[in-house]
Amino acid sequence: MGNFEKAIQDLKEGKIDSLSISKEDFLEFREILIQQIDFKHFRGIAHQGGSVIYTYEKVARS
Repeated sequence: MGNFEKAIQDLKEGKIDSLSISKEDFLEFREILIQQIDFKHFRGIAHQGGSVIYTYEKVARS
């Protein structure tokens, strides 16, 4: 997946419920994700094998 910005925006807007990031794409995706002003609203759940499923929470975690 090359267009992480669009995927992040779609997740924020509720166009998609979750976003799966592979182990190979994780570092590139994370660089873009941490630049988001609402970074703390994203919740990532790691799965066996290195993939991470992200969701967007309306209330930020502290």
